[in-house]
Amino acid sequence: MPGRVLVAAAAALLLGTAAACAGDDADDGASAAGGGNGGGTVVVYSGREEELIGPLLEQFEDESGIDVEVRYGDSAELAATLAEEGENSPADVFFAQDPGALGAVEGQGLLGKLPDELLERVEERFRDPDGHWVGTSGRARVLAYNTELVAADELPESVFDLTEPAWKGKLGISPTNGSFQAFVTVMRLIQGDEVTREWLEGILANEPKIYDGNVPIVEATAAGEVEAGLVNHYYLYVVQEEQPDAPIENHFFPGDDPGALVSVAGVGVLDGAEHPAEAEALVDFLLSEDGQRFYAEAAAEAEFPLLEGVEPREGLPELEELQGPEIELDRLGPELERTLQLLNEVGFTT
Repeated sequence: MPGRVLVAAAAALLLGTAAACAGDDADDGASAAGGGNGGGTVVVYSGREEELIGPLLEQFEDESGIDVEVRYGDSAELAATLAEEGENSPADVFFAQDPGALGAVEGQGLLGKLPDELLERVEERFRDPDGHWVGTSGRARVLAYNTELVAADELPESVFDLTEPAWKGKLGISPTNGSFQAFVTVMRLIQGDEVTREWLEGILANEPKIYDGNVPIVEATAAGEVEAGLVNHYYLYVVQEEQPDAPIENHFFPGDDPGALVSVAGVGVLDGAEHPAEAEALVDFLLSEDGQRFYAEAAAEAEFPLLEGVEPREGLPELEELQGPEIELDRLGPELERTLQLLNEVGFTT
């Protein structure tokens, strides 16, 4: 099984250590942000993949005149790097795949408070209650399935049904993926560690196929290697762009099932950022109508826009139609380490 869970676990454990001095200073920004001729520089640590947000950051550069310097990586590993670098980090902005990584950095006291005007653009459930980070796009956990192998009336009513013998050898998962880990964390917070352990052991006993990410799961589902896989909703669109006739659909779990988690990617500005005006200008852009329409109109991954009035990609349900479990997303960060430990204990790294 892939060893990245061990890397992610080590990254999470690093978050408990004292901040150490590391990293080089970024180039000084020349001027305050704002406007097409603003100038300046902003340094971004991005747990979001370059192929997804690269075009979005280029659009920001074009519109603002601000140069964006990006370090890409796994969200948990970048969170650990920020903890290690501490006040000497060159980063101005942390753009994370999930609230868990943002919460871990916030727990180290490394994120500054965002202006209320920016925070209030996003529904309360999708931002930090203390104002240190804000969601930029939404994603729902789903079961992507092969429509030629699974009939609609055979779809599970709950994620807990996937431990039944009927699903043996038919499910794809990615335990190294931050979104899977966030989903497991939510299950722990709602159902408790013992119920979650039993579910993980049941899934493992059902001999799932393990993949290094969500796209490979959906590709394997389309090819019939597995009949279904636990992923975020938007990876279906990524695969359909290359395979428009692929026999795949998303199954949204109903109600407050842990498998119906609605979470976010999000952004925070580092406390003491060297380029604070440019950093806030980037957040402002990400939460603007132009920045939010990117997810509905341009991005391969059809995530949910969070700004009111910006409609999601055609074919997606409205975000407010998805209930999901009631959970404060900022709780995911402090719980990430225990989730990684539980995954290891059950045997997802052996």
